[in-house]
Parts: sequence; structure tokens; C-alpha cells
Amino acid sequence: MKILAEALILVFLCIFLGSEHRICHAFSSNYNARTKCLIEPEAAQDGGGIIANPDFTHGMDGWTVYGQGAMKEEISRNGNRFIVAYNRTQSLDSISQKVQLRRGLIYSFSAWIQINKGSERVAVVFKIPRTELIIGGRVLARKGCWSLLKGGIFANFTSHAGILFESKNTATEIWVDSVSLQPFTLEQWRAQQDKKIDKERKSKVRFKVTYGNGTAMDSAAVSIKQTRSEFPFGCGMNFHIIDSTDYQNWFASRFKYTTFTNQMKWYSNEPEQGQENYTVADTMVKFAQRNGISIRGHNILWDDPKYQPEWVKNLTSDELRKAAEKRVDSVVSRYSGQLIAWDVINENLHFSFFEDKLGKEASSKYFKRAYELDPGTTMFLNEFSTIEYSNDEDVDPISYMKKLDEILSYPGNQGILAGIGLEGHFGVGQPNLAYMRSVLDILSSTGLPIWLTEVDVVKEPNQVL
Repeated sequence: MKILAEALILVFLCIFLGSEHRICHAFSSNYNARTKCLIEPEAAQDGGGIIANPDFTHGMDGWTVYGQGAMKEEISRNGNRFIVAYNRTQSLDSISQKVQLRRGLIYSFSAWIQINKGSERVAVVFKIPRTELIIGGRVLARKGCWSLLKGGIFANFTSHAGILFESKNTATEIWVDSVSLQPFTLEQWRAQQDKKIDKERKSKVRFKVTYGNGTAMDSAAVSIKQTRSEFPFGCGMNFHIIDSTDYQNWFASRFKYTTFTNQMKWYSNEPEQGQENYTVADTMVKFAQRNGISIRGHNILWDDPKYQPEWVKNLTSDELRKAAEKRVDSVVSRYSGQLIAWDVINENLHFSFFEDKLGKEASSKYFKRAYELDPGTTMFLNEFSTIEYSNDEDVDPISYMKKLDEILSYPGNQGILAGIGLEGHFGVGQPNLAYMRSVLDILSSTGLPIWLTEVDVVKEPNQVL
């Protein structure tokens, strides 16, 4: 028997938009993202949504083989039915079901996945006619237990689509159960966000108004004025703020959090070896402090070879080690206790400048040293494309959490105040809100604070925010 999702009782009132397509007006979106394996999978979320035979209670009805492999029905010891894709020769050989996608709808996807040996990434892929394959999400599946694959797709088209499962290891059998694809209109999606906000960020407050002698005051008129925002909302700050009163007033009247665009980076503070200059950064720190603006330190080191100071690029390994250690000690000691965060090794998944030259443990060592120098400040891993796009495997939630675990499990790093930094550079395409939501759900399972650190949005900024 499948495990019922945590007290999630759904009553569906659906309208039908053509054949095999329904949008539910009474629903409860499930934000849980289990990252631990279960012996038995949970039931399909949202009753499977528009998926036919989501729990395989009717055998393999509604499902076909994609590619050159084969599929078969299996039953667990507890009587749970699931489907196995086997005899695979290509990465996309798997089970498949065709669904109808409607333009302008958000589709939230989930499925429980297991494999027959070891551990492997398994992705859900949407195959759209006459276009590229769209990855909807990934999970690190394991033998012996079921892992939840979450993700989704935003349909900027109306078309049939095939749902496939991908594993690059073709020797792996892909076991699938409890598949769900639930459509939402933008209005329904927003309604669920508002419901979550009401639950998590609002509460009733009871005021008791009395006279000086303690007796209750009848019919008192009470006015409330917000004096500060609890939810951190900020903006990048550049050096022009030093000389522009208009910029200073504009910024200080709107934001209580900031990251300097370039003024704390190594190439700004030490453009020539041995010639450190923090004049601009110091002045900007003083301005922020005078106006009660909290600062994120960006960044101690940057792993992209392109953004090293010119003199750093040609150093030997020994010279680089000494220079990097000096840099960490210099900038962190200077601003210790004055910031709320440090981006320690910026873009540490896309690039590996320091690890390539100084060894695999270089990043972990610099996190350790930075925290020793500034133990009250949160140390962030900061990356792009983790939340923005689903096709970059190097920085997906699996890779992100693996890197974070590698850093925090290094000897002496267990007590570090760590944070998750997601840059949030959204390009011209429609933001995939369902995938974004699943990434946040998965990363939140770490229990660490999550910040969107460098947000810029070309299209639909309100949806992203």
C-alpha cells in the first residue's frame, strides 16, 4: 500500500477544458520535498492530476515504451504496484505517457523513482513536437528505496507532450510510481502563494489598551505604522552612491539590505599585487551603517578564472596559495562583525579555479578560515542557474546540496553558519515557476536560509518576485 501524503486530503471540483484536460478549482498544493528515501512511495500528489493510471492500479494502461527498451509491471512485498523500464540502450529509453499541455498554464510534476543498483540521477523530460526536449526536474535515485522527483513546466504553447524519464546510465533500470502532473492557472498559483503567506507570515494580534492606572479604555482609536520590514528586500549598490545625494536618498528611503556590485571583490581591492585599497568599500560601508542598511559581503574569492585580478592569473600554485590566504585574511578581518553574510567562493559549482590549482579541499578550507575570522556571519555558497533553468546539471539542487555537504563535512566546518545563495538571473524566456518552486522546496530541506542574491528579470518580474 502506498503511504498517504501527510494528512493531505484533497477534494477536487474540476472544469474540463477539452479531452483529457482538467484544472482543479479546489486543491491544496503540496510544498513538501522529501530528500530521504522511503521504503514505499507515497500516493500520487493531487490524485495524479491529468496523468492516467498514475499509481498503476490498472497495470500498465495508459503507458507505453519510449525508445528501444521494455517495460513491465512489478509488485512489492506490501502489494504496491509500479512500472519498471529495463533493457535500455539509450538514455531516454523509458516508460512514457502522452498528455495535452495548454498555453499559459503551470504544470507541477512529481513521481517516485527507484533504480535497481547504486545511485543515479533520473530526470523527467517533456518531449514537445518540433522543439527541444525540456527537462522538468531531477532526483538522485537509489536502490532499495523510493525518492521523490519534483519539478514542472510552464507551457508557453498548446501541444501534446510525451512524459519521459532519463538516466544516462543505460544499464540502470528505472522504477516509477505515483506520477502526477497538475495544471494551475496563474491565478490559482497565486492564490496558493497567498494562502501560504497567510499561514506562514501573518497572525492575529490582540491589543489591550489601558489608562495609566491600568483600567481598560473603551472605544480607543489605535493607529499602526510599520517602522521596518522583517522580510529582507534589498538592492545592489555601486560606487556612484558616494558622490550622489539623489542616489543616497533614493536608496536609503527604499532598501535596508544591499550587496556592493564590485567594490568588495578582489580585483577592486588589490588590482596590483601588494597594493590593497579599500577606500571606496570603506566609504560605502559607512554610508550603509549610517542608514541602517545591512550588507552582504560579495565576494571573498571568485572561482571564475575570468574574474581574477590580472596578476593572479599567472601565479604558481604556491604563490596563489599564499595570495589567496592573504586575501581571505585581509577582507574578512577588515569587515568582521559588520556584515550579515559572505559569499565565500563565488560560483563554486560552475567554476573551480582554486580547486584546480590548490587541490580539491581548497573551497572547504577557505570557508573554514573565513568563519574563524568572522564567526557571527553567515557563509554562503552563491550560484547562478540553480533556480533559473532546469537544463544545467552542474548546478541543479542535487549538485548544490552535494557541494554544500562536501564543504560543511570538512573537519572543523560542522558549526559554520551556512546559507544558500541563488543568484536569480532570469533571461528572456518565461520563468518556469513550477521548477523554481520545486528547487526551493528541495533546498529548504537542508534547513538553511535561502537568499535570492542578485535578481534581475527580463520577463515577468512580478511572477518571479
